[in-house]
Amino acid sequence: MRSNPRRRATVGGALVAVAALVGVGMQSGTANASPDNAQPDAAKPDSGELPVKLSPTQRADLLQDAATTRAATAKSLDLGSKEQLKPRDVVKNADGSVHTRYERTYDGLPILGGDLIVHETKGGKIEGVDRGIKGAIEVATTKAAKAAPTVKKAAKDARKVIWAAGKSAPVLAWETVAGGKQKDGTPNELHTITDAKTGKKLFSYQGVHNGTGNSQYSGKVNLGTTGSGSQYSLTDGTRGNHKTYNLNRGTSGTGTLFTDADDTWGDGTPSNAQTAGVDAHYGAALTWDYYKNVHGRSGIRGDGVGAYSRVHYGNNYVNAFWQDSCFCMTYGDGTGNSKPLTSIDVAAHEMTHGVTSNTAKLVYSGESGGLNEGTSDIFAAAVEFNANNSSDVGDYMVGEKIDINGDGTPLRYMDKPSKDGASKDNWYAGIGNVDVHYSSGVANHFFYLLSEGSGAKVINGVQYDSPTYDNKPVTGIGLKNAEKIWFKALAEKMRSNTDYADARRATLEAAADLFGQTSAQYEAVAHAWAAVNVGSRPGPGEPGGENENTDDYQIPDPGTVESPIAVTRDGNAPSTLKATVDIVHTYRGDLRIDLVAPDGTAYRVKNSSAYDSADNVKATYTVNASSEKAAGTWKLRVTDVYSSDKGYINSWKLTF
Repeated sequence: MRSNPRRRATVGGALVAVAALVGVGMQSGTANASPDNAQPDAAKPDSGELPVKLSPTQRADLLQDAATTRAATAKSLDLGSKEQLKPRDVVKNADGSVHTRYERTYDGLPILGGDLIVHETKGGKIEGVDRGIKGAIEVATTKAAKAAPTVKKAAKDARKVIWAAGKSAPVLAWETVAGGKQKDGTPNELHTITDAKTGKKLFSYQGVHNGTGNSQYSGKVNLGTTGSGSQYSLTDGTRGNHKTYNLNRGTSGTGTLFTDADDTWGDGTPSNAQTAGVDAHYGAALTWDYYKNVHGRSGIRGDGVGAYSRVHYGNNYVNAFWQDSCFCMTYGDGTGNSKPLTSIDVAAHEMTHGVTSNTAKLVYSGESGGLNEGTSDIFAAAVEFNANNSSDVGDYMVGEKIDINGDGTPLRYMDKPSKDGASKDNWYAGIGNVDVHYSSGVANHFFYLLSEGSGAKVINGVQYDSPTYDNKPVTGIGLKNAEKIWFKALAEKMRSNTDYADARRATLEAAADLFGQTSAQYEAVAHAWAAVNVGSRPGPGEPGGENENTDDYQIPDPGTVESPIAVTRDGNAPSTLKATVDIVHTYRGDLRIDLVAPDGTAYRVKNSSAYDSADNVKATYTVNASSEKAAGTWKLRVTDVYSSDKGYINSWKLTF
């Protein structure tokens, strides 16, 4: 995120294509609550940190500006001579700051996992960078023999790439995409990454992400249609010309655009083919309006272009899915073709996969895949609450209307995900090996706790009772504040390989931007993550608490830069305060490093030395800071005393 000494710092420790709704294969007492009841949400977010509504033309102009200056941006980030940046998405906030998301290439090849976000002030000064790969990319060669037979068998067109999303050094690789269908009839887009030198499989992920008219689930609704006289179609001219088609049990193509003579659609029953079209079209409109009115995003890609919907996919198909390849949502009719998967939350879930794919692009595998699914569930709930439809009221359940289990129970529960029998309530080592539809429970549980808090309560007539990992309570901040934090983190801070620990960083930074480092909202984010076993609880009495700043800070050559960390702890700092430093620099002997306490006292931890010619500084320094108050803004001050060599603060953290 961009630097903001007034309030920011973190506490705590190119690949997505499609997704489906279903995976194949403590307080006590009762309260009547609402998504924004008496929890600490009276404070309003900093309006300057909220995104502005960009028209498609304004967005295109910002991306063009980024494309024009991309060479200079790459140079300022110390990227290698063979690397180039390609702007993919952009967010502009009301204070004039601009956050541009780039893909990287190396010698013309796409770098998978190389995406980064550059944060600039209103005046165009780079204030911070979020990136998964630090420093320049280097591989021995970009020449490789033709794809191995096993690769050729998987797909006709193997794409040569640089694989940099793993924990090892970047390597030359082949990416293939296998088509066909999955076991349940869902289209298959299985991406496989293979080392170009050894033929070893490095990674794989699924590209298909599983998900007035008379509707089946939402009552009589208003629809955006086009036409006049005796010919109308389900084409929403006010929402990017979103269209809804009837596949009529087919599994390919677009099918037939829904048309009608009198502009009155469906009869509320599944036997009328138009009814499912009404629900899907209505859900798409609600989702469009939510992202535009709440988050300033015009359409899934932010370019004002509507996706399209397809209903009546297959026969007895119990699923719904989003595909980037067609920029469309697809819905089955459920068991017996009587329960189409076209409720408000399912529509919002599927369209949000598209939003994620065009922002953070969270890889649909491992922990990032769980976050991808969780993001779709989170905004499905947010859209449902925002719709304020009396026939389908807002709740923290997923798919409660479509009866996918055949017993009236919802598909997923956000207050206690494990109630579905498979989802996970809390993080644990190895959760990345769990199906993304179930590892998403950690994100869902976090978001519910952040919005509503722990313990028993009733919201819109639904009873909830959310536990916590450590059996300590959490106080919610209201859904309207929680949704803004999650969206800001998604759009400005998360990357393709973000895991749960990095999601904690991103949401804490978002909360600091919107509400301030010492706000109740910021503290609630930390408490909610700790309540699902991601990071530790903030505040007094919590041993081993860590505060971290992972932003990049360029070191002037010569000159001084300071990286801040704001700490909210009672009492004094310990006599064994540890400062762990990660600095990238071409000659570490040039650097002088001080830890600066909130009262301005500087503790020298490293002197410059003409004889210390190694690169980089990766070290942990112990400081006796027992005379200092812990609370306040601590700074890592780095001074480059000689010219010619350069670098940046990669990250640093304090351990109390």
